[in-house]
Amino acid sequence: MTEDVHAEDGSPVAEAVLPLPLEFEALYLANQDAFHRYALLHLDGNDAAEEAVHRAFLEILRHWDALLEESNLQQQTWAILRRVVISEQLGGFRRQLALLRGETGLYRALCSLPPRQFDVIVLRYVLRCETCEISWYLGVTHSTVDYHCRKAKERLERAMASYIRGEGDPK
Repeated sequence: MTEDVHAEDGSPVAEAVLPLPLEFEALYLANQDAFHRYALLHLDGNDAAEEAVHRAFLEILRHWDALLEESNLQQQTWAILRRVVISEQLGGFRRQLALLRGETGLYRALCSLPPRQFDVIVLRYVLRCETCEISWYLGVTHSTVDYHCRKAKERLERAMASYIRGEGDPK
């Protein structure tokens, strides 16, 4: 992990290594390859896998002090990786869905949902996940999952009613 170092005029000079906790560096070295293989198995291509692993380690670093207090650090870090990979998969699904054309305008309406609402709808109705699974994946409470689902359904109903009335593509 590096950060750009700039001269007084703003031009890049070099990359300096960020000071990382020694234990974090050990965790990184011990898990980076396994994390990458896992991400590669679930995502489309090496670039996506590398990006997901990078995001996962940044998330781990952001919560490092709290993670050190957990009874099973390894389990918690893998949970973070799985969440990041699922997030990447949902983003990929949204991009693919945006390319589809349908007569009812449903795909466009789905793609217009805010990210959390989209994620909940896809996880619940496409992947058939239970509320407790969705809650875990997204890192939110059960009631928050239900709220996002309810709001997404309301938004989709309004968009589809508008489309049926002939008011154009649902947004």
